[in-house]
Amino acid sequence: MSDGRVRPAKPPLVRRFTTSQWFALAASALALVTAVGAALGVVALTRLATARTTVLDRNGPAVLAQLQLNTALVNQESGLRGFVLTGREEFLTPYRDGRIAERQQYATLERVLTGDDMAPARRETARVKARAAAWHERYAARVIAAVRAHGPDTSAAPRPGAGRRLFDDLRGALARQADALARVRLAGRAHFRDMAGFLTATFVAIVVLIAIGIAGALLALRVTTTRPLRLLGRSVRRVARGEYGHEIARAGARDVVELGDDVDSMRRRIAAELASLREAHDQLDEQARELARSNAELEQFAYVASHDLQEPLRKVASFCQLIEQRYEDQLDERGKQYIAFAVDGAKRMQQLINDLLAFSRVGRGGSEQRPVVSGDDVLRQALTSLGAQLEESAAQVEAGPLPAVRGEPALLAAVFQNLIGNALKFHGDGGPPHVWISAERHGDEWLFTFADDGIGIEPEYAERIFMIFQRLHPKDAYAGTGIGLALCRKIVEYHGGRIWLDTAAPVDGRTTFRFTLPAIDEEPPA
Repeated sequence: MSDGRVRPAKPPLVRRFTTSQWFALAASALALVTAVGAALGVVALTRLATARTTVLDRNGPAVLAQLQLNTALVNQESGLRGFVLTGREEFLTPYRDGRIAERQQYATLERVLTGDDMAPARRETARVKARAAAWHERYAARVIAAVRAHGPDTSAAPRPGAGRRLFDDLRGALARQADALARVRLAGRAHFRDMAGFLTATFVAIVVLIAIGIAGALLALRVTTTRPLRLLGRSVRRVARGEYGHEIARAGARDVVELGDDVDSMRRRIAAELASLREAHDQLDEQARELARSNAELEQFAYVASHDLQEPLRKVASFCQLIEQRYEDQLDERGKQYIAFAVDGAKRMQQLINDLLAFSRVGRGGSEQRPVVSGDDVLRQALTSLGAQLEESAAQVEAGPLPAVRGEPALLAAVFQNLIGNALKFHGDGGPPHVWISAERHGDEWLFTFADDGIGIEPEYAERIFMIFQRLHPKDAYAGTGIGLALCRKIVEYHGGRIWLDTAAPVDGRTTFRFTLPAIDEEPPA
């Protein structure tokens, strides 16, 4: 009874094996065809060699031996007739030589007349041997003995008619022997031709089998591998062109189908991720538009707020100073101190607003970056801006040759000014501040170094000092808004570089800042 479960359908035959298994099957089939062909070829060659041996090593020598046997017997008969007529012994020489040759040919025939196909020839040879023996015993031997005893004209010798009859029987046996050997020879030649034809047919069959095997193997490989891979390649190229909705074609051997499944699974994931990316991109575009609108509003707000805030601050500072001047005689020291606090707070608020505006405007100027004539020009611009502080502190600034870089001169001058200004501000009480500035080429960028002999910075604050409004000292100890180094980082990163505090320098020694800017290949104009 059925258990109610539906058995999965078996995959097509082509999908039941992998490509390597199909290759192994094709190779095995070719090897089998080659082995069968080789076996057939060996059989055909063996049969041809056997037929050739029969014709050349048996039939030919048998016919030759029969001819020589016939000649030997005829020579014996001729020699015997001459001896009978003359009685001279020298006429028996052909007879004696013929007897020797006769025995040799019997031995030869006995050696080559083997096998069932030679049975008729063996029978006829036995009859020839019997007839020859009868002729020798009943006529030749008696004639020779009588002539030797009584001379040629003796009546004691057997009658010549009896000898002719015996030799005629012998001739008939020789003729029948020759006919039997001729039939054997013709049969051997026919067999040899048949074997040659069989060999030719065998090699033709071998070539056909090998051709069929190769064609079958190529067809199997085309069905299982090459055609499915070509279809898979077409589908993959369509997907690569952006048709992510096109389903990958899957056919052929099992591993090729599995590869198609994997590629199609990857296609589906890419399509899903692409849909998600498009959705996210649309959201990002919307957010970017919203952010741009918000930034524009914030920039406008900051611009308006800065002017609206600075005007009341200027009024507060101005009126506080006027109060101090007009009512100076009526104010005690505490009142004057309060007015000084208000004026200082208004000025610091104004400076903070200006610094915030400068920080927010980095990278928003819209002017294209251009090669700077020389880094020395940027340094001179920064030193000019710090002229009063340099003169007041008697600072020394040592700078080596500075390269030409690509950027906005005003922004780069702000970086130089902030780093030198910090060196002047945090120089301590050990004498006039000293600043060293240098630049060196490192691959595709310039490395600038600003070192001073100030109070130093602890390594744990190396990252904090570049954050906006992060101060390491109270504002009553060192003036400033805490925006300078954050502004430097923003400007350097805007120009494609990076800035950091070199923590390898000793804390109580030099404070060393380093930053990089991309190098340019062209030479600065003269």
